[in-house]
Amino acid sequence: MSKRFSEFGKTSSANLRKLHELLLKNDNRVCADCGAPDPKWASANIGVFLCTKCSSIHRSLGPEISKVMSVTLDPWDDDDIDSMVEVGGNSSANSIYEAFLPKGVSKPKPNASNEERTNFIRSKYELQEFLKPSLRIVSSKSSFKSCDSRKDLDIVFDSRSSRKEPSVDEIIGTLKVKVVKGTDLAVRDMLSSDPYVILTLGDQKVKTTVIKSNLNPVWNEELQISVPHRYRPLKLRVFDHDLFSADDIMGEAEIDLQPLLTAAMAFGDPQLLGDMQIGKWLKSSDNALIKDSIINVVDGKVKQDVSLKLQNVECGQIELELEWVPINE
Repeated sequence: MSKRFSEFGKTSSANLRKLHELLLKNDNRVCADCGAPDPKWASANIGVFLCTKCSSIHRSLGPEISKVMSVTLDPWDDDDIDSMVEVGGNSSANSIYEAFLPKGVSKPKPNASNEERTNFIRSKYELQEFLKPSLRIVSSKSSFKSCDSRKDLDIVFDSRSSRKEPSVDEIIGTLKVKVVKGTDLAVRDMLSSDPYVILTLGDQKVKTTVIKSNLNPVWNEELQISVPHRYRPLKLRVFDHDLFSADDIMGEAEIDLQPLLTAAMAFGDPQLLGDMQIGKWLKSSDNALIKDSIINVVDGKVKQDVSLKLQNVECGQIELELEWVPINE
């Protein structure tokens, strides 16, 4: 085991491996706040990795806001690692803390001044200016409480709620996936292809119709798939339909459902909200996004537009519209 991971305190080997895997994600190899490479610090309760300069500002906020720890020197316990793993790292945390980053407000660069860095970090975590105004942190485990005056009760969301111990078969809601269209898909026949899309979640599999001889197909077809308590990324694959041989693969991609479900649960009943942005899934080198995927409340429904570049193929893009329907609706 490398020195970087051998100096932790009394931590289970399983959790140590989880933290190691988290650190290897590309988005965690840069500072969550300024993008500086090779962060050596972390905020255990927020769940982000930080450079030295940003970590010093986090430390000045106090441990009740940001519990700063050295990745290499401080003794980590299982609870701290669990917190980091449950959040999922920089992209997942930023999808909440930067969900409402106003136009004209940009993140500091690695060479930013201390004043610029301080103003951004305080606005992001201490003042929570980029969250929905009624959303407030209520615990060190990434919990959020809505204190919306239009309601007489508090809505509390804990990011661990979708990772508890209930049966794998317990369903928490339905995901409606509108497969909108494909663009510049790969040729698998003589001059064209007969594409269709398959979506897979666990043992569930749904598919669109086949569109004949079209590299820019428009499906506008809605598929539905049940989401269990312990959900995984939604897998998308595009195939070329063949009559006399096995269907040829035309690319694939994965859709991370956590940003959508995290935002939906954090904000409570969308029918009580006006049209607004409530989150985003950030484009990174670890995913197939063409651009950041915005999560909105539209007409009382939680929706997300997703544009994907197909992987393991020479070309092709797919556009989707997701809609989350919780089990109580």
